[in-house]
Amino acid sequence: MPEPKRTILCIEDEPEVIELIQVMLETAGYRVVGVLGGRNALEAIRREKPDLVLLDLMMPGVDGWTVFKQMRADPELQDIPVIPVTAVDKRIDVMLALEVIGVDEYVTKPFGQEELIASVDRVLRCRRDEKG
Repeated sequence: MPEPKRTILCIEDEPEVIELIQVMLETAGYRVVGVLGGRNALEAIRREKPDLVLLDLMMPGVDGWTVFKQMRADPELQDIPVIPVTAVDKRIDVMLALEVIGVDEYVTKPFGQEELIASVDRVLRCRRDEKG
């Protein structure tokens, strides 16, 4: 029996970016669910129980850092891996995100399909290896 598709939840404030990420990752065999904006993010995460969250940091209203902090504070959601996908690419911001805040990877816009798939694969592989 084939392994079920892994679910990626993409939280983004631009519908075009959600569509682009869906196309890129679905061709690699993932199931991608898009959520527009941070306001409904936690509800969608609880409903979908994704294997990974791709999270835009710079969103109006509820931004990605707020969603990330809420996820980490919730015992039901805190172990779901998160990859920020953002236009913020200053080296200090990347280091802060990876080392201090503890995100799993960091993808900067614009990104290519190979880069995105490699990041998603790497995080999911690491998580699977940790679980044994």
